[in-house]
Amino acid sequence: MSDLSYEALKVFEGRAAATSGVGKDPVNEPMIRHWCEAMGDANSAYSGADPIAPPTMLQAWTMGGLSGHQGRSPAYDELFALLDGAGCTSVVATDCEQEYLRPLRPGDEITFDAVIESVSERKTTKLGTGHFVTTRMDVRAGGEPAGTHRFRILKYAPARRKPQGQRPRPVINRDNAGFWEGVARHQLLIQRCGDCRALRFPWLPGCNACGSLEWDTVEASGRGTVYSYVVMHHPPFPAFDPPYAVALIDLAEGVRMVSNVVGVPSDKVRIGQPVRLEFQRVDKELELPVFRPVEAMEGGEL
Repeated sequence: MSDLSYEALKVFEGRAAATSGVGKDPVNEPMIRHWCEAMGDANSAYSGADPIAPPTMLQAWTMGGLSGHQGRSPAYDELFALLDGAGCTSVVATDCEQEYLRPLRPGDEITFDAVIESVSERKTTKLGTGHFVTTRMDVRAGGEPAGTHRFRILKYAPARRKPQGQRPRPVINRDNAGFWEGVARHQLLIQRCGDCRALRFPWLPGCNACGSLEWDTVEASGRGTVYSYVVMHHPPFPAFDPPYAVALIDLAEGVRMVSNVVGVPSDKVRIGQPVRLEFQRVDKELELPVFRPVEAMEGGEL
């Protein structure tokens, strides 16, 4: 990574990234429905006679797609070119913060302004060395303030690492430790709200249906179907053997989880395919829940 003065980056703070941007579509029910289906969010506030949009969709209404938006400022491209020239050619989204000022309803016309709020000094992370760039977007609906969206990325020069053959470890914290304890006992545990009894997966500290912090667990039967999938070919990580299938599994209990489909060639995985849970040991310390097509378990042809 070549030397790049912080002063040369700091001049971008406060510069507009987009001015008088206009959402390509007004808030609308089809997009709300698709979002809720993808997120598994059945909250009644987002459907019915007078629905509102899920608050977390705030950024979705401002996205420009492949063609971008009118009103885009060159400042963002200039900043990225400067960072690219210094060797910070990789980018990763790190986090976002949203503030909601009013509900969005079908028919609302969305406008917005965006500004480069901050550029950090050079930081060294496990990914590499670079700079955090934070963009603030002020969103309006019908001309009235509707919310603020802050999006932070890291533009960095990748760290040079020796290839490692060990599978990456899951991040275990107080919110999901019970799940991994179940995996160690060869149990796939699903959280269940202590108040409304709704099931949820992945594990969360509170119920996304009623907000309750009380919960217990139920053990999944292990039956499911492939709801969607992708086949990974590249990049070839040392601990993985491409091509392999990563699938969104629709569990019989009504929740979905991401896992691998094993036991068949990746090109034999199909949407709607019945699968069964099994536990696969990937090394001496790590065992993971995966799914095998029922036909493969029964010796049938796929």
